[in-house]
Amino acid sequence: MRFNEIGQQLRAYRMESGLKAEEISARLGVSRAALYRYEKGEVIKLDTVNRLAELLKISPLTLLGIGVEYYAKPVGYMERIRQIEETSDQILQVFGPVCYLISSEQYDSVLAQIFEEQAEAMGADRAAARAAAEQLLGVMMARKRMYTARKPSIIGILPPASVEKFLAEGIAGSIVVSERLRQAAREIAAREMELVANLMESEPIGLQLGLMANGEPNGPFTLLRSRERATLAINPFPADAPPGLQSGVAMITGAEDAVAAHQRVAEVAWREAVKGAAAAERVRAIIAAARG
Repeated sequence: MRFNEIGQQLRAYRMESGLKAEEISARLGVSRAALYRYEKGEVIKLDTVNRLAELLKISPLTLLGIGVEYYAKPVGYMERIRQIEETSDQILQVFGPVCYLISSEQYDSVLAQIFEEQAEAMGADRAAARAAAEQLLGVMMARKRMYTARKPSIIGILPPASVEKFLAEGIAGSIVVSERLRQAAREIAAREMELVANLMESEPIGLQLGLMANGEPNGPFTLLRSRERATLAINPFPADAPPGLQSGVAMITGAEDAVAAHQRVAEVAWREAVKGAAAAERVRAIIAAARG
């Protein structure tokens, strides 16, 4: 067993559960320090794995990393992806409208304002909503810091329909906010897509972006590769998903057949994608149409 990976998955599922470390350690009858040591990869007994799985409402096999991992909330999925990205050399994303790791600071700033306004509207539950938003944003920004430090290569295939929707609704379009903030979200969305167009045109080393030629993918997915392994992540949560969103179930697996099947789909999509200056021109045309 790879205890460091068990620890990583334990942390992701703990965050998704909404339980605090103190609550879990108390129910297990261990110290909070012991729980944190488990999360850092200390050897853990199978009996403890079973009890943790019961507390977190998952199967022991899932916690051991055997089979498929399932996440029903954005924070658990984002934390797990953060962990996998720490050792990834290549990230291939087949969905849009943006690649979060290369988005701007303004994107995060407006998203934080949207989450704050949403939390403020929740009355007595505002403190819990604010804490959940801070936790999610913390994980997301940690992903960006990792990317800045390590610079894994990124290939992004963005569906035009997702770009159009993003420009029409702005960042976090599913959240009802004030008109002032919604307008700011649309303005930043347009700036993000201008950045994408510039990157398509300049084609910097280690970053390749293209527009999907034939409609939307049947399901958004990401392939993450390191020297040791390849991982498939099927993700229903957009990068700007609110903390409480439960729009589907994210799945993460290293199964060779699943990885290979999605790799074939991605290769065809990239081969047929519009790239370079032609892609940049199309993105700018979509931006102009949205503004018009």
